[in-house]
Amino acid sequence: MEGEAVAETLGAMAASLVALAACAGRGAGNLASSANPLQDEADACLDGMTEAGSMEAMMAALKVHFADGYAHAAAALAAPAASPQERTAQEMAVTAEVACALTVSERSAAALLAESATLTTRLPLTLSALRSGSISWQHARVMCDETSGLDPAAAAALEAHFLDPEARFAARGCPAGELVPGRFRAKARSWRERHHPVSIEARHGKGVQDRRLELVPDRDGMAWLSAYVTADVAAAVWSRATEAARALQGPAEARTLTQLRADVAADWLLVGVAAGTPSPKAQVLVTVPVLSLLGDVTEPATLDGYGPIPPSMARRLVADGAGSFLRVLTDPRSGAPLEIGRTSYRVSKAMRQWLRLRDGRCPFPGCNNHSLDNEADHLLAWSEGGGTGISNLGQPCRRHHRLKHTTAWRPVDATRDQPPGWISPAGRSYPSEQQDWEPPHWPDHPGRAGEDPEWEPPDWPDLLAWPDVLAGATGLGQTGPPLPVDPLPDWALSIAA
Repeated sequence: MEGEAVAETLGAMAASLVALAACAGRGAGNLASSANPLQDEADACLDGMTEAGSMEAMMAALKVHFADGYAHAAAALAAPAASPQERTAQEMAVTAEVACALTVSERSAAALLAESATLTTRLPLTLSALRSGSISWQHARVMCDETSGLDPAAAAALEAHFLDPEARFAARGCPAGELVPGRFRAKARSWRERHHPVSIEARHGKGVQDRRLELVPDRDGMAWLSAYVTADVAAAVWSRATEAARALQGPAEARTLTQLRADVAADWLLVGVAAGTPSPKAQVLVTVPVLSLLGDVTEPATLDGYGPIPPSMARRLVADGAGSFLRVLTDPRSGAPLEIGRTSYRVSKAMRQWLRLRDGRCPFPGCNNHSLDNEADHLLAWSEGGGTGISNLGQPCRRHHRLKHTTAWRPVDATRDQPPGWISPAGRSYPSEQQDWEPPHWPDHPGRAGEDPEWEPPDWPDLLAWPDVLAGATGLGQTGPPLPVDPLPDWALSIAA
């Protein structure tokens, strides 16, 4: 951040201070003449928190500027290092100075210095957004984390996808700064997995070699037991444990779902599934690009609740007939879902699964609940004239379903390709996160001499013919009665990128 940018940030902070003073002036003590003083005070407090959050981001940008500036000045003042050990000692001295100046640990100071260097040299859009207060310091740290290990071009592409609305295939839905940091990290990590210069197959192969079980002691006679395993195994275990825990719930069961899930998993590990704990069949959606399933491209598939997985894993899950996984094919033209495995194609179930595809998780802003017990719900109640169509349905988790029916929070404006936003009791609009679908990557095909080398896809068979095409290509036998009339014939248009 140059001097001009610092001055600009300070000017924006001054404007925020004026706005904060105005919010404070709208407090209850100055609203005796207001028709609704309590509502005005509530609005003033919300506006004040928003302005304070923006100022915190601007202050973080200034801290980045000064931390990076001190590191450069200290390096210039120091004598040239005669050895790697001396260079390390000089860096330790700089870190210790920053830690003492800020009264933080040296580990925190080292992280600040590293992130400041990254923001000032590699992530100009992120630093600019932080300086304007449109993203928080937590968002900036996520961007630093998710671009680490990428070459400059790949890092710039990831940054532009989320922070440049004019970028090709810019992120859909609410801006990065309007996502809670945890959800922004999930979306950034998913995009990074799909566009990493090293194929996901190669990185997955290394990860498989690192699988392990870990025990970490904790306080109060407790400990963490964690397993680093492949994503399909982890998703299946989690879903199965959740379903088993749900089956145990009832009026006589005092344990929470979280406690039951832990107890079920422990029982399975100690005495086996056959010991009496119910083990219902779980279903996890696997969204697979058609050409990846055919083996023509290496574009990642998507595992519901996890994110991108190697196409080889998706092919194995589909070809091996893994009972816990439900195949979802995507259109090779747009990336939109085509059809859900025909083993369960009743209208009501298809619509619920379609909602899972559209929303990804509970559509309340910031909610990360993607479990199968999210509840399909009419936005406009049936008794008030609401229909049972995708544009009038949401799939909130139990907590936010209850919030809708017991408070003035209400979901609105859902469409066939985007989840509902929410209106708060204060009358404020909060957008919901959208799925970040994008067109698939086509295999390389040489163009003819004198023609445009960019290859266009041919006319594809009818959408409902895809299961039969794939059955011949992958050896998947299709049995049972013929597929009923498609209740949602225009799915391919519903989530077009």
